[in-house]
Amino acid sequence: MAYQLYRNTTLGNSLQESLDELIQSQQITPQLALQVLLQFDKAINCALAQRVRNRVNFRGSLNTYRFCDNVWTFVLNDVEFREVTELTKVDKVKIVACDGKNTTE
Repeated sequence: MAYQLYRNTTLGNSLQESLDELIQSQQITPQLALQVLLQFDKAINCALAQRVRNRVNFRGSLNTYRFCDNVWTFVLNDVEFREVTELTKVDKVKIVACDGKNTTE
């Protein structure tokens, strides 16, 4: 089963809203909507694994961390993100990291 992390992105939320509208208007069944979401999970995980090659370095103060069910969660304070010529600073960031090898069936 693919990770469902990307359902909470703008794209994932838009997809879910569209599917909900189609269910409400009885144009698709809830089971079909679930199958579409599962396919979205697989496709987005695969696309990010194969197509994204950008690297960003970051530095900050570790506030908390957790490892549960093969998922790392980090909360950092005063974080600087660096990409080649760009620098971005944020007060707080939460990073969720999953094992990419478990995303395919």
